[in-house]
Amino acid sequence: MSNVDPTAMADGELVRPNLQRQLLEGRAIKNNILTILTWIIATLAAVPLVSVIYMLLVRGGTRLFGADFVEVLTALPPAGFEMGGGIGPAILGTLTMVGIATVISVPFGIMAAIYLAILGPSSKLATTSRFLAKVLTGFPSILAGVFVYAVLVVHFGYSPWAGGVALAVLMLPTVVLAAEEAIAQVPQRMKDAAFGIGCTRTQVIWKVVLPTGLPGILTGVMLAIAGAAGESAPLLFTALFSNYFIENLSIDNNPTASLSILIYNFSGMPFENQIELAWTASLVLVLIVLVFNILARLFGQPKV
Repeated sequence: MSNVDPTAMADGELVRPNLQRQLLEGRAIKNNILTILTWIIATLAAVPLVSVIYMLLVRGGTRLFGADFVEVLTALPPAGFEMGGGIGPAILGTLTMVGIATVISVPFGIMAAIYLAILGPSSKLATTSRFLAKVLTGFPSILAGVFVYAVLVVHFGYSPWAGGVALAVLMLPTVVLAAEEAIAQVPQRMKDAAFGIGCTRTQVIWKVVLPTGLPGILTGVMLAIAGAAGESAPLLFTALFSNYFIENLSIDNNPTASLSILIYNFSGMPFENQIELAWTASLVLVLIVLVFNILARLFGQPKV
């Protein structure tokens, strides 16, 4: 290997290499073309999103950000030719069922991730479970509703618990895979240091692994919640719909409203008032999903 001085001598004078970017250089031309194409594709991809958000703000923002703001968020949905009303039961029902799904899926998902990443990462059970979790990420949501319908609804009737279980089935694989990846990213030297000072495996998991991987775990949880909040198909089979607030959290025959089903029901009605509320509910649902996505990005930021 020859040592070549980047600064050459020409006629006794020091000649420095030209480090300025040449616009007509081949690599520069390719870079400019690809940069322009990337911006064009990104702009075209953003057009549908921007148009949908614009329509939601124009059609749904009229009621949501108007004088009847409190009524829209708290009142019961109108019936028939009634004017006014709101989407209060649907908001409460959505938050309740997503909360139930979170309470069910997060603990089981994190425990499964601990086994997959630490306790038995190479076992046959871990390999099979990891494969099934990846398959479930593409699982049609309506099939989750049919499954819970056969297990719970047939015996106990429609309820927020059945809706929450259906959403938990959809959330679980996202939580498992995200938590496993976050736990696997914990540096091995931190775990070795904990074992070196006499910590048990349980202490290493609780005191080192989970706190260190918490940002990644929370990111997966937030993304799973955001996805579950917008689901409608499984709720048709499990929670059905109701124009009233949840009376109790009984598992026995207590249909529950949700934003996605309210949008589905009201968007097909011939009444302008209900159609406006459907647009308003769509905007509220988008804002809820947006909040969880922002939280996921915030929790996923690396600590410096």
